[in-house]
Amino acid sequence: MEAVAEGLWRLADYHEKQGELGKAIKCLEAICQSPVSFFPVVEVKTRLRIATLLLTHSHSVNHAKSHLERSQLLLKSIPSCFELKCRAYSLLSQCYHLVGAIPPQKQILHKGLDLTNSAGHELSVKLWSCNFNSQLANALIIEGDYQNSISALESGYIFSVEICYPELQMFFATSILHVHLMQWYDDNSVEQAVNKCDEVWESIEPEKRQQCVGLLFYNELLHIFYRLRICDYKNAAQHLDKLDAAMKADLQQAQYIEDLTKEMNALNQSLSRSDLHYKDRLALTEKHAQLQEQLRSMTRPTSSSKESLEPGHFGNVRTSRDKLELAPYPIDGEWLPKSAVYVLVDLMVVIFSRPKGLFKECTKRILSGMLTIQEELVKLGIADGVREVSLQHSAIWMAGVYLMLLMQLLENKVAIELTRSEFVEAQEALVQMKNWFSRFPTILQACESMIEMLRGQYAHYVGCYHEATFHYIEAAKLTESKSIQAMCQVYAAVSYICIGDAESSTLALDLIGPVYRMMDSFVGVREKTSVLFAYGLLLMKQHDLQEARNRLAKGLQLTHNHLGNLQLVAQYLTILGSLALALHDTVQAREILRSSLTLAKKLYDIPTQIWVLSVLTTLYQELGEKGNEMENAEYQCKKADDLQRRLVDAHSSIHHIELIDKVRIEIQQLKGVDIKRAGSPSLGVDLDIPESIGVSVSLPTSSSKLMDIDTGRRGKRKI
Repeated sequence: MEAVAEGLWRLADYHEKQGELGKAIKCLEAICQSPVSFFPVVEVKTRLRIATLLLTHSHSVNHAKSHLERSQLLLKSIPSCFELKCRAYSLLSQCYHLVGAIPPQKQILHKGLDLTNSAGHELSVKLWSCNFNSQLANALIIEGDYQNSISALESGYIFSVEICYPELQMFFATSILHVHLMQWYDDNSVEQAVNKCDEVWESIEPEKRQQCVGLLFYNELLHIFYRLRICDYKNAAQHLDKLDAAMKADLQQAQYIEDLTKEMNALNQSLSRSDLHYKDRLALTEKHAQLQEQLRSMTRPTSSSKESLEPGHFGNVRTSRDKLELAPYPIDGEWLPKSAVYVLVDLMVVIFSRPKGLFKECTKRILSGMLTIQEELVKLGIADGVREVSLQHSAIWMAGVYLMLLMQLLENKVAIELTRSEFVEAQEALVQMKNWFSRFPTILQACESMIEMLRGQYAHYVGCYHEATFHYIEAAKLTESKSIQAMCQVYAAVSYICIGDAESSTLALDLIGPVYRMMDSFVGVREKTSVLFAYGLLLMKQHDLQEARNRLAKGLQLTHNHLGNLQLVAQYLTILGSLALALHDTVQAREILRSSLTLAKKLYDIPTQIWVLSVLTTLYQELGEKGNEMENAEYQCKKADDLQRRLVDAHSSIHHIELIDKVRIEIQQLKGVDIKRAGSPSLGVDLDIPESIGVSVSLPTSSSKLMDIDTGRRGKRKI
């Protein structure tokens, strides 16, 4: 009977290579359904093979799960078969993971760990221990048990040290850092995790490092996330440059391989001709051999690409060149598919380039990323009109990854368009975000706060301050992030200040006060620079000019040194220029305002330009510089007309009322299905960009109010 099984296995392999999945599975199921019994080991191997095919080539997770559960029962009666038992446990764990059944997944992983703990100290045993600890850590993250997740990863790290495997040590070191970034307990723990990654990476031989492309991307991205979080943009940029260069090199190599493959196919067609002359055939055969060798040298398998029963990416077949593997067999770790990682690199470039006003590069990267995402979503069955209720459960996690990346790109697009006063373009991107959220409310649940914040930004930019405060406050209610809550409160306070009456100033102070008192407790300086801006603005409105100047000067220094957000710098400078003028320091006022105008022009920020020009006009009036005053006023009038036209277009758009309306987005939550995994814990690093648009106060409707510093009647409540 073993010969029959061997024959059916070979036939199944043949059909799989031909892309005939149904026939391959029928061959294998013939063994399982045979009236004549095969040895249990034969049946187990066959069922594992069926499960692997189903998980790799389809979304039939439950079908695969039933085969694996049957295999597990059969293996109970077999005393040995360590490798088969481990494979069964590992695959069954991944099935439970895909359907969101975390308790049974943890149970099966603990069984696997019990098995390895009693199996000796061989290399394969410790590698399987690493596998189970890695999967257990991921399951614990989904349940929010970060401490035990780190403990599981530390156990894996210890095993990797025992077997002297630096690449595997790096896998666990980076995974531990990732968890620390997801749940930031304290600065020292995170910094130690970063230093450990650096230490382990340096311990890997340079030649081997070049082969660890997946680890390179994972490590560099995590370092960027860390540097962004602590607002160390200078050092983060070095990691991003390295990452971008690696991505471009890999894309060039992929293109070269594709060109070689096309050339090989063309040669094959020529060689298949029967009338080909002997000398020509000889030359073409020699050329064919050369191309084959070139391809072989460029596509040599890595140490982790050993063929195994572990499907690397469920329901979507990809070659090893499409993967960024992190760890060797039997772990076959992969954080995200290569296409998602490349979109993430594009997103990082956008996040760094946008505050500097490099909008052309940003637009190119956003379009590139969105095109890639669109292609991947189609592969997952997400076309026009598809909603999350229609998704295969096994596709939910991967859909969540791409949808979250899409929302991050769109968020940056909204930020860019608002900065350069392209309000209609901003509307369209924001409406896209709303529509995606309405279709996938459970998967994109974490984005609702982001959308409300952007609705507030849009409303503020087009002069609808009351509506802006509503959306900011709603955004704060929708998030558990203290950082985002603080930023929303600051944004709402600035909108209240722009309203300009006594009651609004009081409300602004009530919002600023709590954030100001806790501003030093945040990681980084984003919240601090924003609240100092808002508080300085409020002090100026209360006619406390010197105190306002002190707060704003401190905030400007922090913004310039740590964030590099040119729009926020320009707005700081504009207010400081106004204060210098009010304090009759005309020399400093002129210098500051010219710097602010230069930055505002670089950013195509029309409202800030008008705001600066209005202050400069007042300056020239005081100095009696009639020529400069007239020239300045003429340019200001031209810019104001341009902005007014843009505002009219925005207000007359069909989307305007929909976006500013004081109601949250109406959604139909998906009932009866647990989508814990949809939020993509693997992408759970805080990528929000709270300073994405600056703390804008620079609309023409508000600039006159902001210049009005004779407001002693409102009182001088202090924080």
